[in-house]
Amino acid sequence: MVKSADERLQLDDGSAIQQIATDQIKPNPYQPRKTFDDDKLDDLSRSIQQHGILQPIVLRTTITGYHIVVGERRFRAAKRAELTQVPAIVKSLSDEDMMELAIIENLQREDLNVIEEAESYRKLMDDLQLTQQQVAQRLSKSRPYIANMLRLLHLPSTVMRMIQQGELSGAHGRTLLALKSTAEITKLAKRAHREAWSVRYLEQYISDNKSPRENHKQQDTNTKPKFIKQQERQLKEQYGTNVAITTKKNKGQITFEFTSEAEFKRLVQQLNDKYKN
Repeated sequence: MVKSADERLQLDDGSAIQQIATDQIKPNPYQPRKTFDDDKLDDLSRSIQQHGILQPIVLRTTITGYHIVVGERRFRAAKRAELTQVPAIVKSLSDEDMMELAIIENLQREDLNVIEEAESYRKLMDDLQLTQQQVAQRLSKSRPYIANMLRLLHLPSTVMRMIQQGELSGAHGRTLLALKSTAEITKLAKRAHREAWSVRYLEQYISDNKSPRENHKQQDTNTKPKFIKQQERQLKEQYGTNVAITTKKNKGQITFEFTSEAEFKRLVQQLNDKYKN
């Protein structure tokens, strides 16, 4: 089970609570949350004005001052309350620690939107050169869960914004990825939002409006042996993308689908890692 941010920071180094000037503190560059609810910040600010900051924020020393490791909401609310100092514990942490702790803190509060969550996983993978499996292990998630979240980053930017703003769900987004055209995805996403489609209705609409070629491919899939379908599912879960296995006489082909150069490089890296192991 993943430890809380506070548990991860309980290092026996005798750290004491200090009063640190707010103008010396900067946000965590690895903070996954891009948006903060103004109403909730105002509520927290009023509470801080009345009761003070009950739990110190955690900082890391930098050349120009301090970076927030845990407690950015408290810090932002404190500035709204016009505090010139905040109670803080200063820790010696690596960039890797900062990144993981920022993500863990936000995931535990469950207030990241799914796009921010997916971007957090991608940043961990890119900056720390981690595989999906390694990210899953570090954050106590399943690898298929990480893979499915990352797939949302293949959506057009317009649709990702719709999900961030709560106009569509992450499940809507994953369903729309069945379409190949960016224009199709965007058009149908706007219609699904405008007409308040459920995920199930969207799935049915896409299924009913497949091209003859796609329907033929679906029929081919339905006639595949059970063990082939099972292998396709396992590979899809393992590599986080659609996988097709075709066989003819004594020959066969395994096809991995990718929709961007970044995804192609990720697949190659995973395949190379698997070969090395």
